[in-house]
Amino acid sequence: MIKLKYVFVLFLMAFGGMSFAQTALEIVQKADEKLKGTSNKAEMKMTIVRPDWERSMTMKTWGKGDNLGITVITAPARDKGTAFLKKGKEIWNWQPTIERAIKLPPSMMMQSWMGSDLTNDDLVKQSSIVTDYDHKKLGEETIEGRECWKIEMRPKEDAAVVWGKIVVWISKKEYLQLKTEFYDEDDYLTNTMLGKNVKKLGGRMIPTRMEVIPEEEDGSKTILEYLSAEFDVAIKDSFFSVQNMKRVR
Repeated sequence: MIKLKYVFVLFLMAFGGMSFAQTALEIVQKADEKLKGTSNKAEMKMTIVRPDWERSMTMKTWGKGDNLGITVITAPARDKGTAFLKKGKEIWNWQPTIERAIKLPPSMMMQSWMGSDLTNDDLVKQSSIVTDYDHKKLGEETIEGRECWKIEMRPKEDAAVVWGKIVVWISKKEYLQLKTEFYDEDDYLTNTMLGKNVKKLGGRMIPTRMEVIPEEEDGSKTILEYLSAEFDVAIKDSFFSVQNMKRVR
């Protein structure tokens, strides 16, 4: 009986693990949840670097699931109060200087966000890397001393996304997005995003500094740094409204 149990355990070790092999989609889902949780709240600093100048701004962000999000600029003074709301597939921008809320058309999703190397789509996350793309493992590589899966994401036929392809490197141990390449519809590399300064924030290990580097602009990059973060916080859906976007600080 003991021998039979031993053989059964060996069988599970040898073959049972096959059923637990993670798909590319499952890996991306875990990495995505790691950065967002069911909901999140954060304070961030963005620095835009150019060959002959640089400028910084700070912001607060709130997010819930894939469909709800608010970002509001807190500094510098000239941009303070500028806010962006994502609600479903609708994107709104509040401009306090003219006291007007503007709904952004899909054609503006690839435009620069606040003069940075990020697009409007990047900041408001109009597209979901989980539901809008098909995922495929390309192999394994080491990034910053961490073993990673290399995964390719191609948009589904009916997905309204701005990228023709995304390639992401996700660490095996903690599901960290350490490197992401963004390609246009002709498969030309446009931007590379690097996840750095991995440390515990909001109770979980995440890259607390992201560098977005445009492929064809030497000496230019955008740096996003977490100043604080909370995950799985209680936020009502009603918080994400055009009226609240004008008031939130």
